[in-house]
Amino acid sequence: MTQRVPKLVGHGHTPGTKTGVHQPHRHELPEDLLREAGLRLAIIALLGAILWIVGPVLDHLALRAIPGAPWNVLGAPDVIAVISSAVSFALYLYIRRSKRSPAFILDIGLGYQFLTAAALGLLAHWSPVLPNFDLRPVFTWIGVVVMLFAAIVPRSPSKTLIVSILCVAMGPLAMWLAKQRGTWDYGSNTNLLVMHYPDFILVGLAVVISHVVTGLGRQVSRARELGSYQVGELLGKGGMGEVYRATHRMLARPAAIKLIRPEAIAGGDEAARDLAVKRFKREAEVAANLQSPHTVELYDFGVTEDESLYFVMELLEGMDLQSLVDTHGALPPNRVIHILKQVCHSLEEAHARGLVHRDIKPANIHLGRLGLQHDFVKVLDFGLVKSVNTKADGDTAATEIGMTPGTPDYMAPEMTLGETLDGRTDLYAVGCVGYFLLTGHPVFSATNVYHMIARHLNDTPTPPSADAGSDVPPELDRLILACLAKQPADRPQSAADLRRTLCGIAIEPWGEAQAAAWWSERVTAAAAADSG
Repeated sequence: MTQRVPKLVGHGHTPGTKTGVHQPHRHELPEDLLREAGLRLAIIALLGAILWIVGPVLDHLALRAIPGAPWNVLGAPDVIAVISSAVSFALYLYIRRSKRSPAFILDIGLGYQFLTAAALGLLAHWSPVLPNFDLRPVFTWIGVVVMLFAAIVPRSPSKTLIVSILCVAMGPLAMWLAKQRGTWDYGSNTNLLVMHYPDFILVGLAVVISHVVTGLGRQVSRARELGSYQVGELLGKGGMGEVYRATHRMLARPAAIKLIRPEAIAGGDEAARDLAVKRFKREAEVAANLQSPHTVELYDFGVTEDESLYFVMELLEGMDLQSLVDTHGALPPNRVIHILKQVCHSLEEAHARGLVHRDIKPANIHLGRLGLQHDFVKVLDFGLVKSVNTKADGDTAATEIGMTPGTPDYMAPEMTLGETLDGRTDLYAVGCVGYFLLTGHPVFSATNVYHMIARHLNDTPTPPSADAGSDVPPELDRLILACLAKQPADRPQSAADLRRTLCGIAIEPWGEAQAAAWWSERVTAAAAADSG
């Protein structure tokens, strides 16, 4: 089961234009839970494929061990088992590779449930039965299948009722076919229901189970409503909280919701948590007014009724720079310049508004497509910024909620020393990011956090050109090292200055055509990997 998402209280704004947004059927589970049920169906199909072979083999071995028992190597039951195994394995492969909706996959699962019940009914009543066989009511494997699918691969109660009745009817039908074939004279047809009525009782229990499960699904859907947003699948989680995909319920606009768990706020100290919430709101209001196209757009923010903090942000298409380098290696210098110029554009506005980001790092810089533009940069995590001209250990939301500001690999010396911060603190981190993009590794390597901090305080970095995968222009080399100066006065004095210097480096620019080609190759390769 996915993480519980609390309901929103307090802050929030809702545009009032109503549009024809598709609402899920009232009995349907949320999309991610349906997907999980589809994966469970795949596991059941794979187990079925194995059991349909193992069961008959063991049955033959047991019969062979009984003196006088018939030894039928290739009887009709074996054919039924082989066909059922093939169908099960085909369903497993289809689910693993299919791009169809989870609801469609589960509807196919109902068909598979029916075929399994038919096969079980035929196997149970295929062999000849002795005339004195005692006709007593029994629960059969068909009843087990009905209960299993109701609980593990749930559908709506109405679908469950119809398919379950059809499934348990396979027992009496197979018994009737046995009489027509002359293998079992069970007397009156009333005996069909006498023997199998327990399975029909299980149909009622299966419908109850389905009703309970779909009811829980509706509760999950209601619990996942954050103001105007319907929360969907979990995109990722970390030490502070989770990020979910979401959709505006009126505008059908996709978004990402980041939740910071209440237990991570101020270590459980109620007074400190209240102060953190107030400062979180104050600083997020400032961050929400940033207008640079290279700053992630903040749609909404607030506090849930269980005191989780949340952001509603634009949903981005692409990947962060950490993932980019981890997957594809170091970048060419002209592409690095193209990326850093956009980062500076975002920081330029933030610094002009009196804000310093404090956590510029590859994982907080997103690269992807925006409209028709490729390699478009978005700087993330502007929700917990810090006003300039305050101490690094000052009373900000980031400090109060227990987060260590900055990341050691990209942290300016003045942050660790508790000195006054300004925009040049972010420019140190930009230099670290540029170094990482050019070389594929951070400026310094270290055995632990304290060692890393000490190296940033004391060690002189090696020029990135010494370890880059391609030729680095001397101007870019010097500029990266200037950003990494220990003293803020020795760095570029503003994001605007850094951007202008980047623009002046003599190198063939990284253009839209190159960016579009790179992303097209990536999409093609990803599609080939998925289909393989």
